[in-house]
Amino acid sequence: MLAIYQILDLLLSVAQWIIIIQAVISWLVAFNVINTSNDFVRQALYALDRMTEPLYRPIRRILPDFGALDLSPMVVLLLIIILRDILLPAIFLG
Repeated sequence: MLAIYQILDLLLSVAQWIIIIQAVISWLVAFNVINTSNDFVRQALYALDRMTEPLYRPIRRILPDFGALDLSPMVVLLLIIILRDILLPAIFLG
């Protein structure tokens, strides 16, 4: 049972870091610190988008449209923190 807890905790940690990295890279692109004409940057953004879009899609359906402001990463991060810090320990560690 402890092994399942550790695996789920690791997966949620990886998802959390992927979302944070994607947010930072998108800010760097938005402020023209890095350029999307670079193949590596473009492929990294594409890969991160493919990994996170299934997490964001249900949240984007629920949240109202704020124009250019996308709050779905913040909501997903909040849900991951709640899962990791409250629900998983309560379920697996008693």
